[in-house]
Amino acid sequence: MSLLRKISHRLTCLLLTAFVMSSFSLQNSPSREYRVKAAFLFNFTQFIEWPASSFAGPQSPAVIGILGKDPFGPYLEATIAGETIDKHPLIIKHFNSIDEIDNCHALFINMKNQDELEEIIEKLKGKNILTVSDANGFAKFGGMIRMYIKNDKISFQINLEAARAEKLSISSKLLKLAEIVKSDKKQ
Repeated sequence: MSLLRKISHRLTCLLLTAFVMSSFSLQNSPSREYRVKAAFLFNFTQFIEWPASSFAGPQSPAVIGILGKDPFGPYLEATIAGETIDKHPLIIKHFNSIDEIDNCHALFINMKNQDELEEIIEKLKGKNILTVSDANGFAKFGGMIRMYIKNDKISFQINLEAARAEKLSISSKLLKLAEIVKSDKKQ
């Protein structure tokens, strides 16, 4: 499949996911909300380019990590089954602490405390890890992608500066769908 066709297919998948899921009421069903967020998390990985040095080898797995309690249940595993990122098979790893993270490409951080989140983001600097969360203000204090519910739909913010600092390239197709935010500088 040509690169253009692959990109077009992935964008279509992301847009279809957004369209289909927008018809579901998300506010009253945490499992439905995280089923949709699992699809978004997978689709985000399809629009990110990592430095070649992020992978041990050409066939080594791409890791989606979850730090904190797993909110996705079986949905994320089902979503990524048989999928790849640029020929790297996708796998999921669960982490209880930041110190356990050795090999990870995209990390969903399920913590809400801002001080703790800022500390985690600081410790991840230089590791080329796409950071994703649904915590309030996540992208504004240095996280890369924050998912949130707006008008009963999943929306997302992207901190492009944070992604670029980690040498991650985000497709313009994904950027067009996001609200772009900058990090708030502490006084």
